[in-house]
Amino acid sequence: MDTVLSDAETFCDLVRDHAAHNADNPAFTFGEETITFGQLDQGANRAAQALRSLGVTAGERVAYLGKNHPLYFEALLGAARIGAVMTPVNWRLAEPEIAYILGNCEARAVFVGKGFADTLEAVRSETPRVEHVIGIDAPDCAGPDYRTWRAGFSADPPGVLVASEDDALQLYTSGTTGRPKGAVMTHGSILSSREDAGQEGEMRKWQEPVEGDVTLLAMPCFHISGTGTGIGTMVAGTNSIVLPEYDPTRALDLIESYNISKIFLVPAAIQILLNHPRVEDVDFSRLKYVTYGASPIPLELMREAMRVLGCGFVQMYGMTETSGTIVALDPEDHVPEGSPKMRSVGTPLPGVEIKIIDEDGEDVPANTVGEIATRSSKNMSRYWRNPEATAETIDADGWLRTGDAGYLDDDGYLYIHDRVKDMIISGGENIYPAEVENALYAHPKIADVAVIGVPDEKWGEAVKACVVAKGGEELSQADVIAHAREHIAGYKCPKSVDFIEALPRNPSGKILRRELRAPYWEGKTRAVN
Repeated sequence: MDTVLSDAETFCDLVRDHAAHNADNPAFTFGEETITFGQLDQGANRAAQALRSLGVTAGERVAYLGKNHPLYFEALLGAARIGAVMTPVNWRLAEPEIAYILGNCEARAVFVGKGFADTLEAVRSETPRVEHVIGIDAPDCAGPDYRTWRAGFSADPPGVLVASEDDALQLYTSGTTGRPKGAVMTHGSILSSREDAGQEGEMRKWQEPVEGDVTLLAMPCFHISGTGTGIGTMVAGTNSIVLPEYDPTRALDLIESYNISKIFLVPAAIQILLNHPRVEDVDFSRLKYVTYGASPIPLELMREAMRVLGCGFVQMYGMTETSGTIVALDPEDHVPEGSPKMRSVGTPLPGVEIKIIDEDGEDVPANTVGEIATRSSKNMSRYWRNPEATAETIDADGWLRTGDAGYLDDDGYLYIHDRVKDMIISGGENIYPAEVENALYAHPKIADVAVIGVPDEKWGEAVKACVVAKGGEELSQADVIAHAREHIAGYKCPKSVDFIEALPRNPSGKILRRELRAPYWEGKTRAVN
């Protein structure tokens, strides 16, 4: 493997460099198919030319609705080479939610994966801007097949100048007010971890690209964990083994057959893997690092993972709005007997500033709980077409308020204590109560409702609805959950329902969620699970 030295401003440049120096090296493996860096580079050029033929221009959004697929990354790269921006859509969402995102991002061209053409067709009447639909290995798609479509165009570079400050990726986050927001990442924010660590000479060992590394890409590409992993291996010049979706049986098979060296998983996925009947028989000797994040991990689960997998573990803290990881707990801080540091999420990555602030935005001393704020080149540029939400999140000095409550100890380790915002994290998915409440309020027998997160042994947290029924109406838990499923994704729906006489509110009418949450979190040292 030749060393690639580049002053690249975009991930497009880096892939082009890898193709020039290591064209035959594998970039993505999917089932029996392997795409080399040379093929990826040429395919992306063809996709760029094909998109341009549809009239797609710089700054325009294109979308993808489907499970993980290496051709998604090729299409992302092709769009980026003409300055267009990929917007992957969460395929687990309900049709009204999918329609909203496609309408909000104003995509005229949509790539669709196998099994989702009917879903897209069902929302076409609500998404009139969608003009072109291209199927990625999707025989049920009425539009052209991606491979055939892009094969008809030149593999020459499109010749569009793309800079580090240009938009590159748009991912939708759950919304505090019931509507998701499009977080816009630039080429610079996506590449900043690599650039900052290189400039400061502080790249941590687990961050370093190593020849022969093979990464299992198992998390969904509609999250930064999935798309970020794929872009990361493209930038590093290493191979990603792509799973359409997380499957512990397939994951164990691939770990052995492809000598997987790195995996990112959420804690719930780690637990599912450890519960697999074959896990004790699998050879994990080539596995170097498991990175994990999205929610805390219990010490007992971590101890078991360290025993069975026998590799280094890295806890990551970040969010979509920070283009992924900004704080990490290194393998050296993971010890089987446990330690105070293992309750933290680690220390900031090179180039990342972290501070803790009070309600007025003022700094608080070490070991004092407040809201976590961060400033770095990793921060998103803005929320798409939402200047009010952007201003509420990022101040004039570039500090981004995370919505998480925590504290820094005297050694600079960050601890997550609670959430300032009412977000619930279940199985690594972010859920805002407002989204669920908006769906439930439409039920004709519900007078009032509040949604909270309660501890759950498998998923970390589970959604609970506290419902006030209209006078004289009979309402069951099954009725409430079934109604929710008609409007929002299944993972957002309540897993349980409490029927109460009235919701606790303060004098201004705000629901006192902490009073509703308190009985379920009693005895726990932190109010996140």
